[in-house]
Amino acid sequence: MRFAENARRLAGAAGAMFGWPPDAFWAATPAELGALLDAIRGEAALPPDAGTLARLKERFPDG
Repeated sequence: MRFAENARRLAGAAGAMFGWPPDAFWAATPAELGALLDAIRGEAALPPDAGTLARLKERFPDG
């Protein structure tokens, strides 16, 4: 199957499963789409632990 055919099918599936309009599909990264598909399959990553959150807050302060 060619890229265009696969992209059309995947865009349609993203619209049906996630309510994404075409522009949301094309703006998404493969990692973002993969994370949603993993979540549907029950393979979502565990949330970060307290230490990871603390390091992220230190590295990327909000204020």
